[in-house]
Amino acid sequence: MTVAVIGTGAIGGAVARRLLATGHRVTVWNRTPGRTADLVAAGAAAAGSVADAVRGATVALLCLTDYHAVRACLTDAATVLRGRTVVVLCTGTPDDARDTARYVTGLGGRYLDAGVQATPDLLGTDAATILYSGDPDAFELHRDTLAAVGPPRFVGTAPDAAATWDLALFGVWYDAQLGVLRALDVVRRAGIDVAGFAATVGPQVGHVVAAVPGTVTEVVERTYPAGPATLAEHLTVLRHLAGQRSGSPLGDGGVSTVAARVEALVAAGRSREGLTATVHDGP
Repeated sequence: MTVAVIGTGAIGGAVARRLLATGHRVTVWNRTPGRTADLVAAGAAAAGSVADAVRGATVALLCLTDYHAVRACLTDAATVLRGRTVVVLCTGTPDDARDTARYVTGLGGRYLDAGVQATPDLLGTDAATILYSGDPDAFELHRDTLAAVGPPRFVGTAPDAAATWDLALFGVWYDAQLGVLRALDVVRRAGIDVAGFAATVGPQVGHVVAAVPGTVTEVVERTYPAGPATLAEHLTVLRHLAGQRSGSPLGDGGVSTVAARVEALVAAGRSREGLTATVHDGP
């Protein structure tokens, strides 16, 4: 089958090259036509429009910067979407994914949303994490094609599941990275040896990683044992952190909000529970 790759930037170009390398027929389109020249030289066919690219393909992979660009391209191809599978590879909100899925399926197409947790150089390797959600039949039909990009992982039939998963994973990275930057800034401002402090950061982060399986159990089962500290004990540290981070250019990382949440739980008689209790709905 022929695969259309719409958008040939860093990710789209790498996707097209992987498909070509695994023997697929590939048609490419980019808003700036000259950016497809190297792919055409490698064996891809260049389309004059999005509609032309999609019309000659069974599955279309849209590798674009955001869902606004995705919607513009799909509008251009609206008359040829029926019977074809659309796979959107970009980062956006769950609302974006749901709206795009409704548009595609309303025109008779099948929809898959994809979250790409990999840099272009990792595509096609086992180190790439590619998340998919949406139409399960379309996923199974095109699994082998999608596998050329990286090991495909289907995470749910809801069209927004991959976007939710993808954005949450980015959140983990940002929370961790900004937490490290915030801590380094605090000790630097205090005149403390930053390199010496940094040597103690890894073990601290390691405690969080090692505790993930237990934390998952607590969230799923809605049980909140104290663990290393009770909510009352956490509250004292959270207040100190809020004070230490006051005035930081990176803010306080949300500890003031969490402290207020813990205060409410303590006031509700739950002071002996652990920190995971903060995710519980209600007091």
